[in-house]
Amino acid sequence: MTTIGLVLYPRFTALDIVGPFQTLVDVPGFDVFFIADEVGPVEDHTGRLTMSATKKFDEIDELDVVVVPGGMADSSIGDDDPVVQFVRRIHATTIWTTSVCTGSIFLAHAGILDGLEATTHWASYDRLRELGAIPTEKRVVQTGKIMTAAGVSAGIDMGLVLVAELVGEETAKAIQLAIEYDPQPPFDAGSPSKVSPEILETLVKIFNL
Repeated sequence: MTTIGLVLYPRFTALDIVGPFQTLVDVPGFDVFFIADEVGPVEDHTGRLTMSATKKFDEIDELDVVVVPGGMADSSIGDDDPVVQFVRRIHATTIWTTSVCTGSIFLAHAGILDGLEATTHWASYDRLRELGAIPTEKRVVQTGKIMTAAGVSAGIDMGLVLVAELVGEETAKAIQLAIEYDPQPPFDAGSPSKVSPEILETLVKIFNL
């Protein structure tokens, strides 16, 4: 059985972790569960969605895969953050240590991205660089047993890559078909380089980036 722990913490971004969850949870032989500092409900960054952790960090001694989502808490974290401490400890046991969006900031604080290429949300490239990683615009980055995904929706891509790495491409393609992941976005506006300064300014105002 492949054990996969999906991390929750206050102010996480829901799609960051739900995307990988949906790609991984139905694969035969995968034991997928949510973990946090304490068992119970954890609010997302909007305060309007709650997910529940069924296990806590202290009771996990090893994992095959850990997935850390991004969120609105990463700007205040330090090396003593519970997620950082858990990643630092559990990384020695994993087959894959992974993150989505600004979840890579937690990995960087844990000291496992030093000098390595990694990705994150485009608005956090500078922060990732300050913490010792080498930011890239790639959607999914694999370096050794570390896998990082870019902003939010890239977690679905990363989940499918994980399935392919763990059990093969055929299963990954089957999962992609099952969730009908066939992106055809209505606008070509998924990257700062593709939008006007006015749209970027609107985004910055909405999310206070």
